[in-house]
Amino acid sequence: MLARSDQSISNHVSGETVSKLTHLDEKGEARMVDVTDKDVTEREARAEATIRMAPETLKMIIEGEHPKGDVLAVARIAGIMAAKKTHELIPLCHSLNLTSVKVELNPGEDDASVHILTRCKLSGQTGVEMEALTAASVAALTLYDMCKAVDRGMVVDNVRLLEKKGGRSGHWVAGQA
Repeated sequence: MLARSDQSISNHVSGETVSKLTHLDEKGEARMVDVTDKDVTEREARAEATIRMAPETLKMIIEGEHPKGDVLAVARIAGIMAAKKTHELIPLCHSLNLTSVKVELNPGEDDASVHILTRCKLSGQTGVEMEALTAASVAALTLYDMCKAVDRGMVVDNVRLLEKKGGRSGHWVAGQA
């Protein structure tokens, strides 16, 4: 158990400093963050994921020749549904009233991948980063599930937050420290 009474916990993660783990109370125990006193603001988050596959698999998807049908449409719906259920999947996440979820799936320029971009929005008291990340992850996993019979070597890669807007911490963009 971590016990860090009133002490700031600092870690160096991917070139950025995290000053406090908000899901730990003063005793170091897990807790849901209390957002009662936070202002309602417009919030938005964008995330991405990539799934790498054999060129033949991508060709089958693009040309609509997959025996399971339009796998991109199914993955898009799965990503949207996942964003809406993030609080059921990730412990301590708040249930959010999302006002917009977008999931884009585009063939990679390498002819052997699908790039997934997600965006989640709401007016609320807490951010939507986890929802955007969950949407990207589940869309990629859905593509894997639907295509695994023809390509078991696919790799889900590069799941990351690209941008977040709103709230007390303001605007953050990946790569801009």
